[in-house]
Amino acid sequence: MSTPSATAGKTWGLAGLSAAGLFVLLWSTGFIGAKLGLPHAEPLTFLALRFAIAAVLLCLLAVATRAPWPKGWRSFAHLAVAGLLLHGLYLGGVFAGIDAGVEAGVAALIVGIQPVLVAALAGALLGERVIPRQWLGLILALGGVTLVVWRKLGAGLGTAEGVGLCLLALLGITAATLYQKRFCAEMDLRSGSVVQYVAAAIGCGVFSLIFEEQVITWSGEFIFAMAWLVLVLSLGAVSLLYWLIKRGEAARVSSLFFLAPPVTALIAWPLFGETFGLLALTGMLMTVLGVALVNLEKR
Repeated sequence: MSTPSATAGKTWGLAGLSAAGLFVLLWSTGFIGAKLGLPHAEPLTFLALRFAIAAVLLCLLAVATRAPWPKGWRSFAHLAVAGLLLHGLYLGGVFAGIDAGVEAGVAALIVGIQPVLVAALAGALLGERVIPRQWLGLILALGGVTLVVWRKLGAGLGTAEGVGLCLLALLGITAATLYQKRFCAEMDLRSGSVVQYVAAAIGCGVFSLIFEEQVITWSGEFIFAMAWLVLVLSLGAVSLLYWLIKRGEAARVSSLFFLAPPVTALIAWPLFGETFGLLALTGMLMTVLGVALVNLEKR
């Protein structure tokens, strides 16, 4: 078992809170990018191309800035596993689930259980203690997210296959958060991310060859979605996530994922005309309050 992080139990400070807020905003746009891009490409083909482009850009950055590369095969293996879990299994499951008929809001709710699972496992695997107030915050935030997507739940969960893929994504993001904290917290964001994206690109590419036809419609909408997801999500948001994991407790960082569905709903309102009523607004307030309870300094 690893030694608890030296930052455990401390607040992030202004820089950390700013990074957390920016991460939530950027991460929430991922569902918007998926909605724009998936009509033009199959999910695993889409992701394999996205990860390959991100790996090339980060490799150029790592070489240009003389970033240190991992030492030894164990370091490369740990990074590859974390990349397959976070990028391959999580995003692959979400994208394939949405493509199989699960609405984005429902997919967000299913994978939104992740902070509760991380909190439950963090004590045994990372030596982190989740206090009662944080448990209350996690439960309150989960209830808030449920209210935000309540209307979509009323329309049905989607296909059994799609729900199964989203549950697989839930396991992927939970395992990825814990694995990254345990084995990859000290990685260099530039070179380490190259290894992770290469592993994810190979994983998605192999399954794409087995289950898909690799058909892509090169429209302006698809190119915009790909550029946004590569530059803003794969390079920006994921780097912020790793920075936060390195400096904070796993349960605290994971609680930020609760904010993604409400923020996504706010972004989708002007873009796609997706309205939300009093119930959703109440859920948003509950979610913000719950995340605040999780992230308050321990006494």
